[in-house]
Amino acid sequence: MSFGDIAGLIAAVVFAVLVGFIAVPLLKFGRVLDQTREAIKEASDGITPILDETATTIQETNKQLARVDVITRNVADVTGNVSALVALFAATVGAPLIKLAGFSAAARAAFRAAGGSRRSRGTTH
Repeated sequence: MSFGDIAGLIAAVVFAVLVGFIAVPLLKFGRVLDQTREAIKEASDGITPILDETATTIQETNKQLARVDVITRNVADVTGNVSALVALFAATVGAPLIKLAGFSAAARAAFRAAGGSRRSRGTTH
């Protein structure tokens, strides 16, 4: 064996040791990746039912919002009808009441004026 053969043998042994040192962390890293994959699988298995329930809840909420929209539209229609009835009532009854109030105020003023002129003449009832 020559010096070159011994140097080659030492280099091969050193290379084998280095490969051994590198292999250990790679194997540990492989186990970490396996555990991470399992954790992600468990998490996704747990999230799937939650997402299904959330989708169902959102669908039911949309149905209820559609019902509320119909109710709101009906309330708006009723409000418009009540407003029209109030305007009709005010036009039908309001104008004669204003005339009656004006007439009664004029009649009261006339009676006061007539009563005041009798007192000034000295006439009593």
